[in-house]
Amino acid sequence: MSPTPSNGRPRGARTIVTIAAASLLASAQARAQADTPAGTQTAPPAAAADQAAPAAKDDFWTRDKLLGDLGGVRTNLEAHGLEIDLVETDEVWGNVSGGIQKGAVYDGQTLLTVKLDTEKAFGWHGGTFNVSAMNIRGRNLSTDNLLVLQTNSGINALATTRFWEIWYEQSFLDDKMSVKLGQQSIDNEFMTSTGSATFLNTMMGWPMIPSADLYAGGPAYPLSSLGIRLKAQPTDNLTLLTGVFQDNPPGGQFYNDSQLLGSTRWGGNFNLRTGALFISEAQYTINQPSDGQLAKPGESQGYPGTYKLGFWIDTAAFPSQQFDNGGVSLASPDSNGIPAYYRNNFSIYAVADQVVWRPQEGPQEVALFARIMGAPGDRNLINFSTNAGATLKAPLPNRDDDVFGVGFGFTTLSGGARNYDKAFNFYNGTFIPVRSSETFIEITYQFKATGWWTIQPDFQYFFTPGGGLQNPNNPSKSVGNAAVFGLRSVVTF
Repeated sequence: MSPTPSNGRPRGARTIVTIAAASLLASAQARAQADTPAGTQTAPPAAAADQAAPAAKDDFWTRDKLLGDLGGVRTNLEAHGLEIDLVETDEVWGNVSGGIQKGAVYDGQTLLTVKLDTEKAFGWHGGTFNVSAMNIRGRNLSTDNLLVLQTNSGINALATTRFWEIWYEQSFLDDKMSVKLGQQSIDNEFMTSTGSATFLNTMMGWPMIPSADLYAGGPAYPLSSLGIRLKAQPTDNLTLLTGVFQDNPPGGQFYNDSQLLGSTRWGGNFNLRTGALFISEAQYTINQPSDGQLAKPGESQGYPGTYKLGFWIDTAAFPSQQFDNGGVSLASPDSNGIPAYYRNNFSIYAVADQVVWRPQEGPQEVALFARIMGAPGDRNLINFSTNAGATLKAPLPNRDDDVFGVGFGFTTLSGGARNYDKAFNFYNGTFIPVRSSETFIEITYQFKATGWWTIQPDFQYFFTPGGGLQNPNNPSKSVGNAAVFGLRSVVTF
């Protein structure tokens, strides 16, 4: 008699069932192979795919974080709504010509971000809580060697360790609207360009006009300000952003206070003593792929693009570039040295990102970007700035995630600043250069070494640094045109 297992089914019967099932499976696979065109690979069974996915996700060279899933810790935390990101950025820069001296520097940044999804954490739909902190270190080539306006590195700042952003965002109306409240760095949402983000020069991130004309550069990296931001998406193609923020993150009484003033050193300053910064932006997209998927070969779909138009208004008082509060030129020996102040400041800007070429198959893509803005010249150092360029994705065979870019930036000193230089020469009998404009070009290559490590060599060349600034080491000349080489490493842990 055949032994009977605990479930009561005879082993012989189970064997017959197993053989029959195997035969049916083999027959089905044979039919599938017969129906598959030559050279076409069939998809793996679901079970095999499920087993392959975790292995691929945790492959050391392709995973997106160096430490991977940490034995399931990340997955478990994310299941409970908690996401922790640690990004290490290190750079070396050197100018081989120009500036006021030649040399090389190191700078770096460590950024820790913690996000909580309230729905996963405790069932509250649409909520996100964000806290970030950073350590900034190293020297600044732009201030030490170059004396340029459009600084070479977007991460370089005064050395410190501080909180950066602390905010809560709540979405509603089927995620068509959201409100964000707290300490915010507005360069993460306003005036952004997808194409310019490839580049390393500061102005490719936070542009020249707000960097030079707002108090301490405004609520943008490495600072943030208390404020509220509203976002609405009335149609699939149109997004509206508007917000009001503290205009002066350091909170001091002077126009351009240090990034380390008072409690700004640790990132918790709440200044309400100068003015409010109002900013609004409309974003319009065209030819966006549905569900993030590109059109298949042969399908008709135009190239995607994003166009933005915005403005900001600051209600604070801003100093004249030319006159004191008695109407006398600030360059005159008779001036009391106290500038006249103008109530309110503003700027209008436009941003465009447009893909212009894609092959029928393959990852390559050529995209163009441009950003332009202006501001009044009587109360601002800079009254016009623009940057533009082109990027090529997958420029080399088998380098699908690499990006090559060529771009430039151009900015002009305001009429008030130029008139001050002319008046200074008149009253002092000198012939110092009258500042005019500054231009840089940048050539860069993002090399995706692994899923978690990006290496980026970079070259920048600056024409008329500082707008033609007088060389403090040689007053008879302007600061020389500068050739700068750099290398950035970004590791995501």
